[in-house]
Amino acid sequence: MLRVKLVKSIIGNTPRNRATVKALGLRKMHQTVVHKDTPSIRGMIHHVKHLLEVEEVKE
Repeated sequence: MLRVKLVKSIIGNTPRNRATVKALGLRKMHQTVVHKDTPSIRGMIHHVKHLLEVEEVKE
């Protein structure tokens, strides 16, 4: 499992980056969500890694 936290604002980013953050389920600053560790989630996180803080969590 991956715990993903939005630590930087999406204001000023491209529409593609905004859509990726929204698809991860993040709406507000410092909001945290937990996702299963899948290749698609990893790819989304990699695309906007400059906005996020990610840590692995045991189930």
